[in-house]
Amino acid sequence: MERDNIRAKLREILELALGAKAQEILKNCSDSSDLVSDLGLNSVGILYVVIGIEEIFSISFENACFGDFKTVGDVIDYIEKKTV
Repeated sequence: MERDNIRAKLREILELALGAKAQEILKNCSDSSDLVSDLGLNSVGILYVVIGIEEIFSISFENACFGDFKTVGDVIDYIEKKTV
C-alpha cells in the first residue's frame, strides 16, 4: 500500500479518536507530529487508534507495543512494512 494511502486512512482513524477537536489538531499534522504531545492522544485514544489500525489495515501489533511509536511517521512506517 502506498504511503499516501496509509496516511489518509490513518488520518481518518485519528479524526475519530480525537473527536470534536480533530480538525484543529490535525490541520498541522505531519509525519513528525508526536502522538502524545502534538496530537494529545491519551490511553483511550491510543487504544482506539490501535483497534482502528488493526481493523482497517488487517494487521496486528505482533511483538510491538503502540508505545514504541513516538510519531505519526513511526506508525506509517510500521503499517507500510506490515502491508507489503
